[in-house]
Amino acid sequence: MTTPNAYVLVLDDHPLVGHGMAQYLQALRPDLAVHVATRWAEAQQRMHAHGCPQMLLADVWLSEGSILKTLTQWHAQCPHTPWLAISGDDDPSIPQRAQQAGAQGFVHKQAAPDVFGQAFVTVLAGGQWYPAPAAADAQDPRPREWDVTPTELGLTLRQGEILALVMRGLPNKRIALMLGVTESTVKEHLTGILERLGVKTRMEALTHLRGRRLVLPQDP
Repeated sequence: MTTPNAYVLVLDDHPLVGHGMAQYLQALRPDLAVHVATRWAEAQQRMHAHGCPQMLLADVWLSEGSILKTLTQWHAQCPHTPWLAISGDDDPSIPQRAQQAGAQGFVHKQAAPDVFGQAFVTVLAGGQWYPAPAAADAQDPRPREWDVTPTELGLTLRQGEILALVMRGLPNKRIALMLGVTESTVKEHLTGILERLGVKTRMEALTHLRGRRLVLPQDP
């Protein structure tokens, strides 16, 4: 049960929250199936039936208590499955504890949908997503999120359209279908985008753009 399959598993003991996240993720990545579990036993049943998920999003506090230790043990069974910790608790130690337990990221339940989406895409792509330390936030005068246009990034409109879809975590093939171009054209544009941003990979681009919301010009 070690090879990830093309589905995402959401674990949250509040059905409304869990299914809300699932609907958001399904809209963000319609190519991935999203399953929801409300208890760890149910999550295990899902994984026994479908194999290791491509990604796990788990609330660290369920009605049965903290599952951080359980997730540490589970990760040995699915070592190639990244997981994103979620919590509505304001305890500042939770992100660090989640990281120590093997989580690739942490998102608070009060985070904006765009932030949640960026965290999901980043972790799914193999990166990490953790809130900046409070001290760093105090020294950084920039807002946590700010709008940026393709022009401000030195990109063409077409490059901006492709980058926006990359930020949603979509693969080149799907981007090509959505924009009505060939996959090789997408790859050529992506090479130019990475060069302009001064990075080498998609993952580095997502990290570089963390906290920014790409705004495309509206069609006339």
